[in-house]
Amino acid sequence: MYKYLDAQGVLHLTDKPPPSHDATMLYSRSYIVQTYQPKINLDELPLSPLKGFTFTPLPPPEVLPPATAVTSPKNADYHGLITDVATRVGVPSALLHAVIKVESGYNPNATSPKGAVGLMQLMSGTAERYGVTDRKDPASSIEGGAQYLRDLLAMFNQDVSLALAAYNAGENAVKRYGNTIPPYRETQNYVASVMAIYQQNLSSM
Repeated sequence: MYKYLDAQGVLHLTDKPPPSHDATMLYSRSYIVQTYQPKINLDELPLSPLKGFTFTPLPPPEVLPPATAVTSPKNADYHGLITDVATRVGVPSALLHAVIKVESGYNPNATSPKGAVGLMQLMSGTAERYGVTDRKDPASSIEGGAQYLRDLLAMFNQDVSLALAAYNAGENAVKRYGNTIPPYRETQNYVASVMAIYQQNLSSM
């Protein structure tokens, strides 16, 4: 480092020596810059596991069978009844299980804000049409709901999705939209949920 005055008396602080002998040197110091060179070539060191460390792989995840409405303990009291009604009325028992699972969760006392009651959530008009006098009675509810599903399947050429849409929103709503699932979020979610459980039930029966 150099500190000097040039011929004009201007002070300079620089790392270069004064260009003229006329400059008055005030201070100078030299430095030696060295770069660090390791004595060991790290690339040549052998790789070895850390001392005291052992690798323990995680156990494989437990594979569980898919949960279905048919195998749920909630419907143990109704399984035989549902099978009997399904055989007699001519509706798949897997479909009845799926509808009951979504409609009431197998609760015979379930009541919706809209007034649907029982295992299959029959409205008062539907119950009257199929001769159901006690909608909270499991046998009566399953019987009336199964007959209603049978008629809806016949009405919509055995199209399960349309029959379910009609069960939820009414057959007139399905007809109003050209025999398609109405664009109601509740109905579309309902059909998707019941169909998923229905397919699950079919694969487990």
